[in-house]
Amino acid sequence: MDLILWRHAEAFDARDGQDDLDRPLTPKGERQAQRMAAWLNRHLPESTKVLVSPARRCRETAAALDRKTKTLPALAPGATVDALLHAVRWPDAREPVLVVGHQPALGLAAAYLLSGQAQAWPVRKGGLCWLRARERDGQMQVVLHAAIAPELA
Repeated sequence: MDLILWRHAEAFDARDGQDDLDRPLTPKGERQAQRMAAWLNRHLPESTKVLVSPARRCRETAAALDRKTKTLPALAPGATVDALLHAVRWPDAREPVLVVGHQPALGLAAAYLLSGQAQAWPVRKGGLCWLRARERDGQMQVVLHAAIAPELA
């Protein structure tokens, strides 16, 4: 199974009284999302399932892909690693899964899958971590397939 963890692109800070879920992307964030979406569309299989946090900044980031998405409350800010892995059906999903979400959940999930410990690994705004589960010698392994910052896409 392939699991792609894409952190939302740069968003405006919340204004007084604004709900955190309503923060839009900045112009820089829009460019980050477009650039990474172009890279992803060159590399993702058509069968990839795209799961998105309900936060506006995540929905706007995912919209740059121009693919069908599914919004999941389980991926909202404050999501746990367990909730994220359950939502993507790790490691049993038959299709690749792309999650557009938040820190610290994305970094914690990447650390947990690669090292066995949920550590606070940073993922830059607009950046992604592509993980691949495979079986070798009867053991499941998780391999880092790609880690890309938006300016490198």
